Amino acid sequence: MNALRSTPVEILDDLSFVLPPELEAAEPPEARGLARDEVRLMVSYRRDDRIVHTGFRDLPRFLRAGDVLVVNTSGTMNAAVPATRANGAAITLHLSTHLPADLWTVELRSREETKPLLDGKPGETLRLPGGGVAILHTSYLSQNRSRHGTNRLWVSTLNLPTSLNDYLDRHGAPIRYGYVREGWPPGYYQTVYATEKGSAEMPSAGRAFTPELITRLVAGGVQVAPLLLHTGVASLEDDEPPYEEFYRVPPATARAINAARAAGRRVVAVGTTVVRALETVTDAEGDSHPGEGWTDLFITPERGVGSVDAMLTGLHEPRSTHLAMLQALVEGGSRCAVLSPGSDHLRTAYAEALQEGYLWHEFGDLHLIL
Repeated sequence: MNALRSTPVEILDDLSFVLPPELEAAEPPEARGLARDEVRLMVSYRRDDRIVHTGFRDLPRFLRAGDVLVVNTSGTMNAAVPATRANGAAITLHLSTHLPADLWTVELRSREETKPLLDGKPGETLRLPGGGVAILHTSYLSQNRSRHGTNRLWVSTLNLPTSLNDYLDRHGAPIRYGYVREGWPPGYYQTVYATEKGSAEMPSAGRAFTPELITRLVAGGVQVAPLLLHTGVASLEDDEPPYEEFYRVPPATARAINAARAAGRRVVAVGTTVVRALETVTDAEGDSHPGEGWTDLFITPERGVGSVDAMLTGLHEPRSTHLAMLQALVEGGSRCAVLSPGSDHLRTAYAEALQEGYLWHEFGDLHLIL
């Protein structure tokens, strides 16, 4: 378990901002008449605060031969399942993380407003479609994870009549929140390189990639290296650091990263999930190792980032814990980075994104930090 337990409030006091509702992407770009890779791309250079506004299809312009682009190949489950409580109330059950001993962390949400329900009880049984059952066992809270003490996440058992993914494909739907006003088919929530379903929510930094764009990158000498991190639900409470998620870093990926670092090449993470997995397996000397397990790592500027040199990411909500990771990259970066103390690069970049009307969330635009 990671000993650093700073809270998002402590880290993000100076990173709050107002996100106008019109900048919340309510639908995939395809519904706006765009291809996947026609979203916008903001490229920000942390050494001099230079910012370039372009399109995602121009990504190969900003990467170099020898760069290693690390992607998360976790696929998105249909993790939102209708459920009925003992009193007959219709709710939605969000599956979050598959734990050892075939246990799950789950979240109860209201059916219509998709708001968290905090009144679950140990031993409560939820009826699921097709004869499935979920049993709540204990509140998923550990020391210093929440000062509110609410029962938002639960350790539970699922009893399903078929295999998990077959069941979810038939009865579940992708998790969506209030800013996405209508449901979209599951294919809109998958990256083109997903290999193994297990994420409650899409690792969305990679959504805009297409096979054609990946081919252009590889033809230009960029190496694409896979790892896996199954994301849990993203709707953290105030002051709640991220919780455990399952990861797997293959030996070939660790070797590629170490070789790039030894040759002075860049390691570029596609998404915060990639950074979390790599930081878990990278030692104090900067060497990455293969491994798998559950990580509860909370990456802050105090801790720093030593595994990657650059990151492609979405635009994150005000006071999101993901912003702490981005701040760790731009203020400290990798161990070879040289930046002035107190860099306000992230604040500058987000002010530009707001001014230029970039779109937030999983169907929105992207930010490449170099």
